[in-house]
Amino acid sequence: MTNLMSKHVKVGEWIFEIKMVRALKVDQYGQPYSAIANCNINGDTMYIDGLLTKDKQTFTKDDFDSFTEFGKIMDLKQISYHRYQNGKSVTKDVMVEPSDNLTNFVTDNTIRLVK
Repeated sequence: MTNLMSKHVKVGEWIFEIKMVRALKVDQYGQPYSAIANCNINGDTMYIDGLLTKDKQTFTKDDFDSFTEFGKIMDLKQISYHRYQNGKSVTKDVMVEPSDNLTNFVTDNTIRLVK
C-alpha cells in the first residue's frame, strides 16, 4: 500500500498548494532539534537549501534517505541538494524512484499552524 500525500488541499473555495517545507531533525516535535532544512518544491522537484546542523554534525546518508522517502510520499521525481562542503559549492541531484513500500511514513493527520 502506498501512502501518498497530495501537494494540493482544498478548503472551502481555496486550494492550498504545498511549495515550501521546513524539515527538523528531532525525535519528537517541539523538542530541540539537531538540524534544520528549508525545502522548496517546484513542480516535481524538491530543492533542499538552508541546511544547518548543530555542532558541525554531518548530513548523513540516512538523513538524505529520509528526504528521499519524503520525496516519494510527495510523489516527487527529483531532489536537488546544495551545500558548501570544505569551502566548495556541491550540488547533488537525485532521481526519486516510485515505491509501493513507504516504511517510515508516520502522520497523525493533523495540520499544525507553525509561527
